[in-house]
Amino acid sequence: MGAGLSLSGNSSLSGSKMPVVQITRLVHFSAAHRLYRPDWSEERNTQVFGDCANPNWHGHNYELEVTVEGSVEAETGFVMDLSQLKALLDQRVVSEVDHKNLNLEVSWLQGTNPSTENVAVGIWEQIVGDLPEGVRLTKVLLRETPRNWVEYTGG
Repeated sequence: MGAGLSLSGNSSLSGSKMPVVQITRLVHFSAAHRLYRPDWSEERNTQVFGDCANPNWHGHNYELEVTVEGSVEAETGFVMDLSQLKALLDQRVVSEVDHKNLNLEVSWLQGTNPSTENVAVGIWEQIVGDLPEGVRLTKVLLRETPRNWVEYTGG
């Protein structure tokens, strides 16, 4: 990233105020889950959640995109070292959810119906406090299938 860019030759990059840029890292994980409410009957769960309420679970190959933003650092040309973002995602998210049952094995999802919406919010909460100073989490995009995804931007 940024190879060949000369900061001294570009007035917008050589001043004291560096541009704010967003960067995104994509990671993958596979996980099983069941959408259901234990306080509802099986019939109601099936009516509301359809096949996703299967008591024998079902799985997805998720794609997770995490976007952060910050000022471009003058010395490196980076907002954040993407390998550092990858390591954070591997440690705080992928290692927790990959090849796991989201209902039973992920402590930060306990007591939550693991819809894609709730998983995206949980992922946000797992990483938002661990970013370097000056770097802000702007979006968690979680693809459950190539046709279904959720975007969460905080709040």
